[in-house]
Amino acid sequence: MKLFFACFIPLLVAVDPLGIIPVYLGMTEGMAPRDLRRVIIYTIGTAAAVAITFLSLGKGIFIFIGISEYDFRIAGGIILLLISLDMVLSGHEREQRWDRSIGVVPLGVPLIVGPASITTMLIQIDAYPVFWVITSLAANLGIVALVFIYSRHIARVLGNGGMTALSKIVGLFLAAIAVMMMRVGIQGAFGLGK
Repeated sequence: MKLFFACFIPLLVAVDPLGIIPVYLGMTEGMAPRDLRRVIIYTIGTAAAVAITFLSLGKGIFIFIGISEYDFRIAGGIILLLISLDMVLSGHEREQRWDRSIGVVPLGVPLIVGPASITTMLIQIDAYPVFWVITSLAANLGIVALVFIYSRHIARVLGNGGMTALSKIVGLFLAAIAVMMMRVGIQGAFGLGK
């Protein structure tokens, strides 16, 4: 179980299901229940397919391009840090109108499976057995589906201020994970001790 939570928690922070609620609610406003169900199915299916593809080809991509695990840790940490800074410092909400295809883009990719979650999973695949990485991915996608299903209830309970505060707290955790990834990458690349 320790391995599961070691994979699950960083990926949960990277996916940020509660942080996606305002975007999801804005994009699906006025949609019929049947269309909402279809959007959720497309979202989870797309996110799972893209994540599995990256997990399968990740190492091959590294070898082909000629980069090391440490290079990717540093670059991934920088990307995560930028994303977390945007989450913490942003004072505006993303508001756009979308049709039913939002389940594929932008909800499935890049909001759920984007730079943060891809980077997290590719680094986890080196540190943990594949079974636990896939299991944590499945659990996180299950949580995303539940959050989308109950998003209108969650938004009512937390209110606008609560949703903003929660997103910023998640951003702080993501920033800490980003710094850790860069530290480990630099230590490995330069052969420094812990």
